[in-house]
Amino acid sequence: MAADLHPERRKPPALQPGDTVGIVAPASNIKADLLAAGCDALRGLGYRPFYFDSILERELYFAGSVERRARELEEMFVRDDIRAILCARGGYGANYLLPVLDLNKIAAHPKIFVGYSDITTLLTYFSDAVEFVTFHGPMVTKDFALPEGFDLTSWQAAVSGTGPWDLNFALGSGVKPLVEGSAQGILYGGCLSMLAASLGTPYEVRTAGTVLFIEDVAAKPYQIDRMLMQLKLAGKLADVRGIVFGEMLDCAQNQIQDYTLEEVVLRVVVDLGVPVAYGVRSGHVSRQNITLPFGVKAALTVNREGVSLRILESATAEMPSVAQQASR
Repeated sequence: MAADLHPERRKPPALQPGDTVGIVAPASNIKADLLAAGCDALRGLGYRPFYFDSILERELYFAGSVERRARELEEMFVRDDIRAILCARGGYGANYLLPVLDLNKIAAHPKIFVGYSDITTLLTYFSDAVEFVTFHGPMVTKDFALPEGFDLTSWQAAVSGTGPWDLNFALGSGVKPLVEGSAQGILYGGCLSMLAASLGTPYEVRTAGTVLFIEDVAAKPYQIDRMLMQLKLAGKLADVRGIVFGEMLDCAQNQIQDYTLEEVVLRVVVDLGVPVAYGVRSGHVSRQNITLPFGVKAALTVNREGVSLRILESATAEMPSVAQQASR
């Protein structure tokens, strides 16, 4: 079984209305108005957003110094009143944190950790180094701050202890079957640029036995091709069980190109002998960002009728929240 290639992941406590969510900016700097809008949306869901004032600091294009960003993230993991950690945005810079984070502090406090884009670096690092379930999903200033910015159903299923649960995509939904088949594995992946950038480093992604989710934004087709080939030549696609591509927003050469991105990616992956789907809206998306839990068992089915991604287990531990405990 694919799942046997991976250790059992450590699941964080479930998130419930009334819980406090910590907001962090581990990469690029953020705008105060978008932070406020995202916090309003979180309050509308019943959560209590919390962040340190230093989150608005700037150093070049970063959200402050490496030390500030690392200490902010560690503190959110250590604090008992913080139930989940949501990234404000991605951008660039999470890679600077990898050699300076205190993994012992983080490992001692499993928590929901959510982000995408540049945050892929931390999602895969926490998944591999401390065996956490992590969450590829909406960010505060990018998705929660926008109308129709996140998919509520998948968010609630992922963070509240639901399991198993399904993501079903019929023909016409925008999700396309590229290679038919079915497979089970550990859901894992993220932004293609970050997956490729990990190669040759101590933080290289571990893709064997996975249903690999791959997405990106505003990359030209030949760049997508090049990064996929880099993963393939590095052996990172040899033992995957299935592949799910994201929406691949704005990944076009120009408006008059005479080929599709689906054709481009299919050239690279068709000989792998695994099911391949294309178009699942998670990460960089046009609307309603879907939350995908990484590190859990998943089943992918791709056929003429459409695509199904079944999450085979709860992504969180079913534990009472701080708010529920206080009300007893």
